Amino acid sequence: MGGEEGRSLLKTLPIVAPGTMLYEGLENVLRARTGALIVVSDSEQVLNMVGGGFIIDADFNPASLYELAKMDGAIILSADAKKILRANAHLTPDPMIPTIETGARHRTAERVAVETGELVIAISQRRNVITLYKGNERHMLREVGTILAKANQALQTLGKYKSVLDQALINLSALEFEDLVTLVDVCTVVQRGSMVSRIAQEIELYIYELGSEGRLVNMQLEELMFDVEAEEVLVLQDYLPDPEQVEKVRSELASWTYEELLDLSAIARGMGFTGTSSLDISVVPRGYRIMRKIPRLPQPVIENLVRRFKELQNIVGATIEDLDEVEGIGEVRAKSIKDGLRRFREQVLLDRHI
Repeated sequence: MGGEEGRSLLKTLPIVAPGTMLYEGLENVLRARTGALIVVSDSEQVLNMVGGGFIIDADFNPASLYELAKMDGAIILSADAKKILRANAHLTPDPMIPTIETGARHRTAERVAVETGELVIAISQRRNVITLYKGNERHMLREVGTILAKANQALQTLGKYKSVLDQALINLSALEFEDLVTLVDVCTVVQRGSMVSRIAQEIELYIYELGSEGRLVNMQLEELMFDVEAEEVLVLQDYLPDPEQVEKVRSELASWTYEELLDLSAIARGMGFTGTSSLDISVVPRGYRIMRKIPRLPQPVIENLVRRFKELQNIVGATIEDLDEVEGIGEVRAKSIKDGLRRFREQVLLDRHI
């Protein structure tokens, strides 16, 4: 399941995830090897292509789904999968819609999904597989053990990438205090942050697919991803030629493939550095990210500091009297800022050599 496809399936997966009654019913059908074709929608468009069968209109329960699946026709559920509306129904989607499937049940499922955009589930009688169709998307449900193994492997990979990102951020902070940042340093951090976010998105899909079995995976993901998005935003605010373009740049990078993210020059162009062919040029931070490290410093005060001093080095070099003149900063807060910058600089320089 790819990135774009996976993101659009997020709303669908919880309906059929472990812990739901629908999942239990699908498992019963799978084990009985009877096969099934199930449409999870009561939209007018779906009902208009239903012919014959029986009107059930009963509350959903797994045993009923299993019994009704013994008949050859389709089963129609309400959009929330809480009611069984029809059974043994005949579906008549547009036969001209192309399909890659070979079996009659799966060909019908794919065509209904493409034509209506609704969720259609096909359970193979011979292959013992559950396949979801929604719009032009197709996804095979896997066993919980298989998904957990993949999720844990992805978490290990995420941990390694996150460690590399943390080290790149420490290095960037040290270079910022030394006024030695180059474009390649910034692009490297942006690249690694984008990679971490990409892996996290894949793990989110596993979590949705795992349903009630994915709680521990979700807890580990939240711990690993704490503050990653905020750091990514702050780095872009610091260095983009136009800081108003932060969300646009993040959205563009999120659509890139892994291969495209490997090209640091492409990342530089994506950030708006189009007038240079070298990644070795010096760049200066505005100071948003470092100032966020100062305890109890409100965002409006940080905005005022950046607006007044323009660059981080100017803030670092400012006297207590200079800082005191900024709106929202009194003498006490000015001293707190100077002390906070000093302590953070010492910690960064220490961490860089560990």
